[in-house]
Amino acid sequence: MTAEQRSDQRGLGRGLAALLGEEGDAAPAPAAARAAQQIPLHQIHAGRFQPRRHFDDGEISALADSIREKGVLQPILVRPHPDVAYGFEIVAGERRWRAAQRAKLHEIPALVRDLSDGDALEVALVENIQREDLSPLEEAEGYQRLLNEFEHTQDALAKVVGKSRSHVANMMRLLGLPDPVKSMIDDGRLTAGHARALLNAPDPVNLAHQVVNRQLNVRQTERLVQAARQRPSVRRTRPGKSADVLSLERDLSQRLGLRVAVEDRGGKGEVVIRYASSEQLDGLLRRLGYIR
Repeated sequence: MTAEQRSDQRGLGRGLAALLGEEGDAAPAPAAARAAQQIPLHQIHAGRFQPRRHFDDGEISALADSIREKGVLQPILVRPHPDVAYGFEIVAGERRWRAAQRAKLHEIPALVRDLSDGDALEVALVENIQREDLSPLEEAEGYQRLLNEFEHTQDALAKVVGKSRSHVANMMRLLGLPDPVKSMIDDGRLTAGHARALLNAPDPVNLAHQVVNRQLNVRQTERLVQAARQRPSVRRTRPGKSADVLSLERDLSQRLGLRVAVEDRGGKGEVVIRYASSEQLDGLLRRLGYIR
């Protein structure tokens, strides 16, 4: 990590701490800005911009035990719910809210802030990245949403989350991997390092299974992919697709963050773009100018 990146992260951390009302090296915020209020749990709703898709049940139970003994030590961050009268939407702290429910609390300390949809997603993504709570795909999907739904550039996004532009670009490339490989990343069988090594593999699904079954490390995975790419082209390429078409598929997949298949039949054919959620479809339509 460069000194510039470390500086960006420190600045971002201070900004997030100020937003959450925490005290740090900077001058403390006014008492009114720092004050948390007790809000009934039934008035609070999960955030639509929560980048985490999976919450570990064991971690929630352990946190609930701690809350029963010591209470909620850090308030969650919420905003007025845009669709529910007298309701609030979680921006950061959903795990604490879930644990508080399991601990059978009736209310939870919360900081209420007026945040736009884009700000809510930024804060939720940054908080989870700083706590290292996201899987590689959850992080990549968060970046994709900020790019597609809120028209961030990669440079601006990198500054917001305190990462390098190359890190953001490399993480987003993971979204172009086949679904079976993504499943192995989601359940922890493959790391982000393994996934990056498989990006340019001729048969990523088959190689991913080999990596998992043989328990290969990242360096060994890179050598496995290199060996596969050096095999005769008749084994590397799919029947009926030239190297140029396969290269075009990879380039489009990386640019869109979605799986793209090009079927060329002598100058005629079709381009198939696969998406896994309505959010991904909305992002694609925004890029194509159909919706704003």
